[in-house]
This record gives sequence, structure tokens and C-alpha cells, in this order.
Amino acid sequence: MKPDQTGAQWRKSSRSGNGNNCVEVATNLLPTTGRVLVRDSKDPAGHVLSINPEDWQSFVREASSERFTA
Repeated sequence: MKPDQTGAQWRKSSRSGNGNNCVEVATNLLPTTGRVLVRDSKDPAGHVLSINPEDWQSFVREASSERFTA
């Protein structure tokens, strides 16, 4: 089941430039849904992940750690 995206304000990293090779995140619905929405910027009509805020923060922390540098 696709999460309700009504009113979602999607944003992506400023580091992504003009490319569409990244994820978009909507956090503005946290007060009403308690969830962070995540989607692929290349397919905005596609699948959407609905993640609890604690797991999202853990993901962001790990993804930005030195462990994942190329």
C-alpha cells in the first residue's frame, strides 16, 4: 500500500545538482503522520518508503559516516 503523500513537500540534497540520480525526502508530514517519506527522484510516481524518524536519522548518520566514502 502506497503511503498518503497529500501535502508532501519533496526536497533533495543541494549536492545533487541538476541531476535526478538521488532520493527525495518529505519531512513536513511528520507532525501528522509521524513518518518520513522517501522516493526516487527519477521516478516520482513510483514507490515511496514510509520510515519512522528514528530509523531515518540512523540511516542519515550512517550514510554520512566515513565508512561509506568512495
